[in-house]
Amino acid sequence: MSEDQKSRILGMLRELPAPGGGDVVSRKMVSDIFVADGRAFFSISVPAAEAERFEGLRREAERRAAEVPGLSSAMVALTAERRGGGVDASPPDRRPPAPKAPPAPAARPAPPRPSRQGVPGVERIVAVASGKGGVGKSTTAVNLALGFQALGLRTGLLDADIYGPSVPRLLGLRGRPELEGGRTMRPMEAFGLKAMSMGFLVEEDTPMIWRGPMVMSALNQMLREVAWAPLDILVVDMPPGTGDAQLTMAQQVPLAGAVIVSTPQDLALIDARKGLAMFRKVEVPVLGIVENMSYFVAPDTGRRYDIFGHGGARAEAERLGVPFLGEVPLEMAIREGSDAGLPVMAAQPDGPHARAYAAIAEKTLSSIEAADSTVGKAPTILFE
Repeated sequence: MSEDQKSRILGMLRELPAPGGGDVVSRKMVSDIFVADGRAFFSISVPAAEAERFEGLRREAERRAAEVPGLSSAMVALTAERRGGGVDASPPDRRPPAPKAPPAPAARPAPPRPSRQGVPGVERIVAVASGKGGVGKSTTAVNLALGFQALGLRTGLLDADIYGPSVPRLLGLRGRPELEGGRTMRPMEAFGLKAMSMGFLVEEDTPMIWRGPMVMSALNQMLREVAWAPLDILVVDMPPGTGDAQLTMAQQVPLAGAVIVSTPQDLALIDARKGLAMFRKVEVPVLGIVENMSYFVAPDTGRRYDIFGHGGARAEAERLGVPFLGEVPLEMAIREGSDAGLPVMAAQPDGPHARAYAAIAEKTLSSIEAADSTVGKAPTILFE
């Protein structure tokens, strides 16, 4: 059946006109297509500069592939890795060269760094971030937090992704936080983790429309008006990207460091690089990079498929001089457990996937301690 589904997907892709002419199949831009458990996975190789032009095609390919009989969903990624003649098969760009940009103005002195007020009762705060959405950042944050807990640390999890809070679903939590003293919220708890999310305060299908000042106000409330104490470590699931919310959080909260999550393909790594640069700019230690959806092992044959490429995050970590924290496979058990509110670290703590997250937690903790040692002592947290 899967071979018939692959043929149907290839036929569908041949009917989709690609930017620059032709179709992605004829131009050898499509990776191997893997079908398992009613889901299809494949990538499309494009020139890095053309990624935006191909995004519409990617979304349409994902939608149409999910409509193939016997399939319930599809995951399609753009990658800039070479696959045969794929990337080079794109027609040359005959557009006139863009006019030269005017010389950049002289750099202004950097504004004074805002004070970073700590959270009472929280010893360390670690941000989990990504340059773009859809790379499994929230799933990584949840399992990393559970990994810290398995190491004996009192751990909390703050869902700072106010635009699309997913921690309530990932932890299987429902309801509203209780109030202490009329103002301070008591965090919800699951699997021994203390958790707070905007998703506890609004309905799941409510669209989040925020303006700049509202963002920091909401984050401040979830940080400083929640009874977190006592915690050894608070994991913060950051919004994807490098906008005002991320920058303000990094500037105003004394982060012990940031973990960057990426998938293996070149295009995702370009975005991860931006996130890493942002944290470095505001003097937040980058604790390392995690490669998510690193590879897929077919459950029936045991054969390994590098659907989205492999090893890109490790190579990027080496290039940038930051630790490589580990790789997590594209695995049905991780996705299904996340959808059911049973993170793999809690549901299968002795399984191979939980071991991968546990190793990432250990390496992250080592990176925190190494970052502390570079300044001679642990970060000082001031309470007001």
